[in-house]
Amino acid sequence: MGGTGGVGAGARYIGVAERRARLALRHRLVPGARASAPEEVADALVALHGTDPATVFLGVGARLADPVKTVPETERALYGDRTLVRMHGMRHTVFVLPAGLTAVVHASTGLAVAARERASLLKDMAAAGAPDADWLAEVERSALAALARRGQATAAELARDEPRLREQWVYAAGKSYEGVHTVSTRLLRVLGVEGKVVRGRPLGSWTSGQFRWAVAPEHPGLDTAEAQAELLRRWLTACGPATEADLKWWTGWRVTEVRRALRAVDAREVTVDTGTAYVADGDVDPVAEPSEPWAALLPGLDPTAMGWQQRDWYLAPELRPALFDRSGNVGPTVWWNGRVVGAWAQRPDGEITWRVLDPRARTRQAEAAVRAEAHRLHSWLAPTRVTPRFRTPLEKELASG
Repeated sequence: MGGTGGVGAGARYIGVAERRARLALRHRLVPGARASAPEEVADALVALHGTDPATVFLGVGARLADPVKTVPETERALYGDRTLVRMHGMRHTVFVLPAGLTAVVHASTGLAVAARERASLLKDMAAAGAPDADWLAEVERSALAALARRGQATAAELARDEPRLREQWVYAAGKSYEGVHTVSTRLLRVLGVEGKVVRGRPLGSWTSGQFRWAVAPEHPGLDTAEAQAELLRRWLTACGPATEADLKWWTGWRVTEVRRALRAVDAREVTVDTGTAYVADGDVDPVAEPSEPWAALLPGLDPTAMGWQQRDWYLAPELRPALFDRSGNVGPTVWWNGRVVGAWAQRPDGEITWRVLDPRARTRQAEAAVRAEAHRLHSWLAPTRVTPRFRTPLEKELASG
């Protein structure tokens, strides 16, 4: 591989059209490339965003050949077979991962985040005059033992077995963001990042954000650098070409770690409109555009819409104010032939409504394709009502219309 600071001699140019073709095929968005099971979707995308529980199901449903299977099959994978696992991962974000990838994510990303989270918890407790690390370790052992006995439990249920989980302390006393923290909330979060517990079944339906907890399967010990190389190789296969900035943003790693992993997997330099980018070894050959035009309705925080830091090649900058919230979270998006062209929402009566903002997609063909996708979504989503966790300007307008 050439150096990471410039464009290697003879590096192949991959234009916007080919990048969109790769996205369409590898992210299972073209009808002919749709998946037969949620595990195939997660594997194709590397990880499904799990911060909003509904995103997981909506993202799977958009990519299944038979969307009616979305809820039962995704619940089977998450809670029955446990072939999919919800856990903290890249950028300290909750993801749903293929079970075989959890150890890689834990070693490549989770361990460093976990160390910071535990140190932060102990620092906050000390500043508030709360009990020390030995006390916390004792509560942790007791809580994990209780969770193992129960199989799955909410924080409130665990607190009945270990009452010290209910103890509280004042965080940032005297400051504008002062608040009260409960031991159970912070400790379970730390244990989740450390890979000791995972989220189990929700208390309500598949749209609920209140989860039970379960003891996590033990992760095999992996070398951090080797795990980072494996994660980056999988991500480049799914999302390449990607720039160094894309890779650093998606993983949350330091730039030195990104460059080390690029060398380890012998990533290949290519050029894109913004400069040097990388693809997986053996993935330099051209990819033809899909033979059929396609549309998609993807949920808020979908991993395709959020997959790259540099997004101009599939998302026009002028559309962003309507499609993102103030924290940079994308809402539900309408896609046409590899570009984000608008937004969609669900009205209180269950109707799927949308608006195309990009004038290039205001054609009869595009309208018919988007309408078909809306019907497809409605066929399995109704009568469930879904409100995105992060509301965006156009989604709120459409939903209230």
